[in-house]
Amino acid sequence: MNRTETTRQADEGAEAWRVPPRRYLREHPPGHQGERLSSRYVSVRDGTRLAVDVHLPGTARLPETEPEPGPYPTVVLFTPYYRRFALRSGHQAGVEACPNIAQFRDAFVPRGYAVVAVDVRGCGASFGCRDGFRSPRERNDYFDVVSWIVAQPWCDGRVGSTGISYVGAAADFLASTGHPAVKAVVPTFSVWDTWSNHLYPGGVLLNCVSQHYGALADALDHDDRERVRGYTHYSDPDLAGPAPVDEDGDGALLKAALIGHRANFDMQDFARQFRFRDAGLGDDPDYTSAKISPYHYAARANDRQTAVYGISGWMDGGGYATGAIQRHLWLENPARRLLLGPWDHGARANASPWRADALPQLGVVAETLRFFDEHLKGLDTGLAEESPVHYFTMAEERWKAAETWPPPEARISELYFGRGGGLDIARPASNEGADDYQADYDCRTGFNTRYDRLYLTAVATYYPDWHGRDEKMLCYTSGPLESDTEVTGHPVVTLHLACSERDCALFVYLEDVTPEGRSVYVTEGVFRALHRKQGANPAAIPATGPSHSFTREDAALLTPGAPVEIAFELLPTSYLFRAGHRIRVAIAAADSDHFSRIPDGRPPRLTFFRGAERASRVALPIVPRG
Repeated sequence: MNRTETTRQADEGAEAWRVPPRRYLREHPPGHQGERLSSRYVSVRDGTRLAVDVHLPGTARLPETEPEPGPYPTVVLFTPYYRRFALRSGHQAGVEACPNIAQFRDAFVPRGYAVVAVDVRGCGASFGCRDGFRSPRERNDYFDVVSWIVAQPWCDGRVGSTGISYVGAAADFLASTGHPAVKAVVPTFSVWDTWSNHLYPGGVLLNCVSQHYGALADALDHDDRERVRGYTHYSDPDLAGPAPVDEDGDGALLKAALIGHRANFDMQDFARQFRFRDAGLGDDPDYTSAKISPYHYAARANDRQTAVYGISGWMDGGGYATGAIQRHLWLENPARRLLLGPWDHGARANASPWRADALPQLGVVAETLRFFDEHLKGLDTGLAEESPVHYFTMAEERWKAAETWPPPEARISELYFGRGGGLDIARPASNEGADDYQADYDCRTGFNTRYDRLYLTAVATYYPDWHGRDEKMLCYTSGPLESDTEVTGHPVVTLHLACSERDCALFVYLEDVTPEGRSVYVTEGVFRALHRKQGANPAAIPATGPSHSFTREDAALLTPGAPVEIAFELLPTSYLFRAGHRIRVAIAAADSDHFSRIPDGRPPRLTFFRGAERASRVALPIVPRG
């Protein structure tokens, strides 16, 4: 396939859509030009005042048509990243004051939507303080703001919500309030279970995020402009802190709000208190990770009033794609949809190692517009004729459609760890066989990874320096593949091992080895041995692999030297291993660039068994090639 054909398929979706996203956008051009912007404070139930921007459509594009006064369906975004920046006096023309919501504003407002952007409590120009990372109190605010919205003359009574990451999770939380006006939400690149999708993938603290994201949040909440400008997304020197609302002519209200932000929680201290899924804050044991997770509030009995479209990417952090899948499996609304692309966090780049270029190409906002046109405006967009699931297969560089996730035709194929570092189709015949591995805490994955975009690092190319990193790992490699092999879904690794310490962390990487011998990162899984007990799972979190509760009660230390079985899933992917390539599983006991080390200061010695009775292996979901 040549570059032009690859780009066309990525952009248009080829045969995966009846109406590809960008074509839908072209066929539904803007009907308004300009906008009417106003801002004010809205008080919620406990009296806290939240800063709110209202973007309304401007004049109709046809000169003979009078400006439409509305009312309009409304899209609301709840953000901790400033609903709008103030601009420095004498700023350059064309500076974007709303970098966090501009793509949604520019798509929706000209097409006849009101867009409302809200600084969440303790952030931007809003009053109050944050007592946690998405707290129950903040969720109540969402309900109250929507009640205010539907009482305004410019709103037609139908409300939707969307956004990326924190803002996307806010859309989920809003839907879970059961507000009758909320008809559709599109949570993009966001969690379903904050504990496992974000803070503790596999039970191991993702400390790079708690540290660096915490520093970003602190800089924004305190309006520390020098620190904020250190992040590429906010580096423009014309951005001058959070914009005050219209009624705050002298900035006194903004100044008072910022003083209140000094009481905001500390992200690192907060995250470290959730060592187990059911652990609570030291001063509030009932405040567990469930309280900051959408799954905790979602009710299948109530979800039919709100249509949900979950969107994520294969390089989306440490579990956001898993979260999108869990949400899709949990909900029962027949209008729910799922889109999984070759993207990083926020679809800022095409992360496929075989991409034609770095542009994200397929329009996420275009899909969101079509979904809202269907469920907020009541238009017949043809969505009912589209498959509910779309996903992109990397290396094949092709979009595909499915009726369910995982694709129903996927079949599990097991590859067994073999002698001499082999990865074999046949199960070992002998009960003997083991490989020793001394953990190397200098194992690292660099800073062009799926995790680094989570705190606004400007990653454009993912894992370009991967080749050679597995030299510090224990590797098992298959022979050359006889035919193209598509892996789509969650690979699962089963390890039979003994450890010299009472606990350890396991990092398992799935790689594509080219005929030239170059190793290419595909996906990975992370797991803490302490949580190996299987069978228990919070009822509202659909299993996408072996079930683990990650609770304090089910935690069990290892007995040094005693064999155990540990099974866990890798992060989902869709990847085509070409004929002549080889599949590799690489195992480490640390990723010191991103995760806490377990046990810290005592690198364990591990023995991996590969006999008939203790057959370590990887199970791959293979989609047959027709």
